[in-house]
Amino acid sequence: MGERTENVVNGDLGETVAGLAAVIHSRVDASPEESYTARLLQGKEDSLLKKLTEEATEVVMACKDDDHDHIRYEAADLLYHLLVVLERYGVSTEELAGELDARRH
Repeated sequence: MGERTENVVNGDLGETVAGLAAVIHSRVDASPEESYTARLLQGKEDSLLKKLTEEATEVVMACKDDDHDHIRYEAADLLYHLLVVLERYGVSTEELAGELDARRH
């Protein structure tokens, strides 16, 4: 588990995800030596997928501990790594939104 984030204030999830997805997209051609995101995007597929699995497991464990702040922290890690996976495989956040919208009707 990483360090707890202090002074967290509520935000707009759509705006935050869009901004984060844009940053991730901008790292596609960045130097893997200088950018963790670039290492994930350009590195071995299994390393990224293993990281996604690890983060999902950490969310589950935080839930089992019923630790609100830890759940939030690990969910943020999971969402970041999921967005990296989506970028690597060419699934846009708009496409994902369309999939979710289609399911709620």
